[in-house]
Amino acid sequence: MDGQTQDNEPADDNKRPLISSDLATPIYGLFALGILYTLYVAHQIVLPILLAVLTSLLLSPLVKKAYVKWRVPRMVSSLVFVLLVLAGIVGITVAVATPALKWAEEVPQGISRLLVGESEISRQIARVTESAEQVEKSVEELSDSKQPQPTAVVLKTDSWRSQLMNKVQNGVAGLALALALTYFLLVSGDRLIKNFVRQLPGDQRKTVLRITHDSQHQIAQYLGVLGMSNLSVGTITGLICWAVGLPDPAVWGLVAGLARFIPYLGVIISISMLATISAISLDELWMMAIAPLGFLGLTTLVGFFIEPWIHGFRMAINPVIIFVSIFFWGWLWGPVGVLLAVPLMTVIQVVLKQIPKLRPVYKVIAR
Repeated sequence: MDGQTQDNEPADDNKRPLISSDLATPIYGLFALGILYTLYVAHQIVLPILLAVLTSLLLSPLVKKAYVKWRVPRMVSSLVFVLLVLAGIVGITVAVATPALKWAEEVPQGISRLLVGESEISRQIARVTESAEQVEKSVEELSDSKQPQPTAVVLKTDSWRSQLMNKVQNGVAGLALALALTYFLLVSGDRLIKNFVRQLPGDQRKTVLRITHDSQHQIAQYLGVLGMSNLSVGTITGLICWAVGLPDPAVWGLVAGLARFIPYLGVIISISMLATISAISLDELWMMAIAPLGFLGLTTLVGFFIEPWIHGFRMAINPVIIFVSIFFWGWLWGPVGVLLAVPLMTVIQVVLKQIPKLRPVYKVIAR
């Protein structure tokens, strides 16, 4: 009997799990927090890599088609597409940067002119300001008579222009790294995936290949169709701005079209921008309302007839999850995270849908 008991003990030890079920959830939670902290700290490295992966997923079908249909070498077609992406980024930056910097200096002055004008609102504001100044002076006189004058301390800070230049330099370096990595992924990315798949068991190979194919398909459809609808909205918005007499109408149409790539928040930003520019540039109240209300009606029309079709084949995720993801990735990575929120959710929903163990999570966040 003792021999049998001793023989059974190793078998019981082999069946015992490495991690207790009571400790599994806390360990997984700490692991998730560690990943988030790494993504936050290493964002200067993670963001270019992520941009390169998403861009390569978008351009990879075009590179394959150029090779299969016209026998264009992958190195040549990849270089052409990367240069086209770079030219588009440079063109948009040049078209928007100069007017944006000019208006960044003129908008405060324009708002001041609106508030200092001869309207009843400006007169009421002047009365309230004058009363507040009188109260502040009387309080200062009482405090000066009782307490000694404090010593002023001047803190030296960088101007907003120098801070902007630092951000631009970091952005250019990250963009160069992302485009270089995109080129190498387009040239040798398929070979890397195939080498990785060969090391997996047979049942997992199809899953990895399916995730890669579906990610390419979903992102290409999302950016392609949404890009066409945003181009239409931006063009019509620019024509509306030109009709009412706003300066730089092409720039505002371009900004409005690009902002629509950010769900929900992009529309709010565009309406606020058009309302501010119209209030500064125009005199009549009804003319000030044409551009923002026209964009609101246009984007609502597109949202009712085109956006449901786009969302239908792009992803079936609850809008609450999309909205929360925009804030989360924006908090983690700033404006770049806001732009990447929806493409990231596209890839994440593909992964959740294809892996059986993660499919319950996909069902929870689905519409």
